[in-house]
Amino acid sequence: MSRIDNPNNLNGIICINKPQDFTSFDVIAITRRAASTRKIGHGGTLDPMATGVLPIFIGRAAKTSDLIPALDKRYVAGFKLGVTSETEDIWGEILSECDKAVSRDGLLSAVSTMQGNIMQTPPMYSAVKIGGKKLYELARQGIEIERPARPITVHSIELLSYDENERTGILDIHCSKGTYIRTIISDIGAKLGTGAVMTSLQRTLSGGFTLSDCIELEALRNMTADDIEKIIIPVEKLFSCYDKIVLSDKQRKMFINGVVLDTMRMGISYPENTDLAVYDGDNVFLGTAYIDNEAGIRIKYLNVLS
Repeated sequence: MSRIDNPNNLNGIICINKPQDFTSFDVIAITRRAASTRKIGHGGTLDPMATGVLPIFIGRAAKTSDLIPALDKRYVAGFKLGVTSETEDIWGEILSECDKAVSRDGLLSAVSTMQGNIMQTPPMYSAVKIGGKKLYELARQGIEIERPARPITVHSIELLSYDENERTGILDIHCSKGTYIRTIISDIGAKLGTGAVMTSLQRTLSGGFTLSDCIELEALRNMTADDIEKIIIPVEKLFSCYDKIVLSDKQRKMFINGVVLDTMRMGISYPENTDLAVYDGDNVFLGTAYIDNEAGIRIKYLNVLS
């Protein structure tokens, strides 16, 4: 990357609390202007109607957007029972309505079936590709096709509130990457025999970052590159869950040139596939690696940021 592209040499992560009615690409465009760089990525798309944690990767850190070790997400989602829509949320065309009453206990029973390792059929209005076509492109043409269910994990799902008269409430859902929250809500509605749609969505956890790590988009608009440099999060925070290894000067030169390092000679031992955060003797983060026993219990180069 040339310094013309990134004149302030900004490298790291900014977490944005994405407001409603902005796309993830809108946020990237605003960040690109503020940081004066084209080298930017993000840690998981949020739909325009959704809000919450959107990590933005700047400069050399953009290389790591596909290497995020913490893939779990967490959401606070509003829902309404007694309604179904073509998009499984309140913004889609309404397909049916039902006035069946649902007690809190009945709702809790349906909610509990969504926890754990389950199979989920992705909605037609999604970016999932089948046969080289995105499902939402087919849906917009009025085409619905069979979609294979995929395994997901819902680590926890909690009913935060529920109004029995209005049949509306809020869920807190901690789940694996690739989980569709509106489909969880739709499936709950199907189990109750009433239908249900999502009415709001806020992401509270992504890439290991929470809302407390975020700044508001409007604040970013008014920042200079110097301001951003003061709040930017070092990329190594992403890999704080990895085992740390420190290299000598000779090992550092080998590592940054892509040479596989022999852990036997280094006198270290890790189980196969152990992920490592690699530092030099001055505690400068160099990149990530993992143990590959087939290569003779060695550290195998993955990524270098310095």
